[in-house]
Amino acid sequence: MKPAPTLSDSLPPFARRTALALAAATLALHAAAATGYGYFRDELYFLDCARHPMWGYVDDAPGIAWLAKVALGLGGSLPAVRILPALAGAGTVLLTCLLARELGGRRFAQAFAGICVMASPVFLMEHGLLCVGAFEPLFWIGCLLLVLRLGRGGDPRLWLAFGAVAGLGVELKYTMGLVLLCLAVALALSPLRRAGRQSLFWAGVAVCVALLLPTLLWQVGHHWPLLTDLGNIRRLHKNVELPAPAFLFQQVMLIHPLLAPVWIAGLIRFLRRRQERILGLWYLLLLGSLMALKAKDYYLAAAYPVLFAGGAAALEEALESWATRGRRWPGALLTGLAGLLFLLDASAFTPLLPPGRLQAWQARLGIRERKAEAAFDGPLMQPFSDQFGWPELAEETARIFQALPAPERARTGIFANNYGEAGAIDQFGPALGLPTCICAHQACSFWGPPAVPPETFICLGLGRKALEGAFTSVTEAAQHRHPWGMGYENRPIYVCRGLKRPLGELWPEITHWD
Repeated sequence: MKPAPTLSDSLPPFARRTALALAAATLALHAAAATGYGYFRDELYFLDCARHPMWGYVDDAPGIAWLAKVALGLGGSLPAVRILPALAGAGTVLLTCLLARELGGRRFAQAFAGICVMASPVFLMEHGLLCVGAFEPLFWIGCLLLVLRLGRGGDPRLWLAFGAVAGLGVELKYTMGLVLLCLAVALALSPLRRAGRQSLFWAGVAVCVALLLPTLLWQVGHHWPLLTDLGNIRRLHKNVELPAPAFLFQQVMLIHPLLAPVWIAGLIRFLRRRQERILGLWYLLLLGSLMALKAKDYYLAAAYPVLFAGGAAALEEALESWATRGRRWPGALLTGLAGLLFLLDASAFTPLLPPGRLQAWQARLGIRERKAEAAFDGPLMQPFSDQFGWPELAEETARIFQALPAPERARTGIFANNYGEAGAIDQFGPALGLPTCICAHQACSFWGPPAVPPETFICLGLGRKALEGAFTSVTEAAQHRHPWGMGYENRPIYVCRGLKRPLGELWPEITHWD
């Protein structure tokens, strides 16, 4: 008798690609889009942090600076910077497929889960930029995959690997600490709590603590800059604080409404299955914690590849009965639709199109700007608008600098109001003959003031009124403007002379962490 067809047999060749093929497609997409626009604001900041290596920064753990240091070692070009998040995107797809397999999913579940990750708008944007969010899923999925294996009788030595992944995850972003706390509570509430009693569990904890100890000591030694920064953000209402219903709605929009049934099915599966319940409890605890803390809506994004893996495995089980009755088309149809969604979203959430065409295409698709911070006012989505205007700012500054008399030029410094402007000067300025930028924003405040203060300042991103309070002479030298850049960067550039108080005395007052 001819064996009944399986769901895997029902899929056409394009849907039977391995996890490696899906990862390669992810890497190829982001490599193709890497130079579509320019450096992102935060990328310039991270490159600056890499030039000043420390065990911590005001607003970031040191891990992102380590990655930026690798990019600098590769030359610091835009392709060198962007290859790292592109590789992280490929790794996220691979780990999602692996988790689907761990949950019992076969070829369809693994491929479908991977394509869901690829098609999600938040990952299409984050894996195109050197940002913390591009790498977070690697650590979140890695920790959960190891815990799941340990709960199913895996080698207890995996607790050592868990400790290493967890510790490095905290060194990438401090939010990983909350992820681990929620995981610990979920472990205690789930049937897998017995796995935490294994003798090597505490050895894994020790590995984690050892890895995060340097950055913890740095924070203590610098009087907890992170807590000061978070307090300032809340006090100034910098971030858009969403009520619980709006936060939940944004989870659907970030991942894509059409993909919501998949991750919701994954959550339901986890909560209903004894051996997988820890994953569902972990997600709900983390969701509730982030809502209570008024966190940015995308802080939860790295959890969704886990739910996609569960949803794809659940969907495969549901479709198996169709395949055994000879109805082989449902699995092929769903995989094909997910692939089409990936292609559509890739055109709208990566810089493959020129900015004007991207703006028109997003409008045609009904895609609207989602603000995570109150001050965003660019013509495009913030991750795109913040890639424009930086080389031009450096070139305009260089023209002003070179126009000064040589004796005055030798005593001239460049002062930037924020880390994006400072990063642009430090990235493009050396080739233009500019000195290192002076900036008192975020971690840049640790790198100044200079030992020999300038007498003349070229000031970026500041208003005339504020400058006239600090200098005896303020002259507008140029007007920086870029049609696709952020609106608040379109400001005059001033040449200022006669600082009324010593820069070292002013430094604590002008330092701003927000």
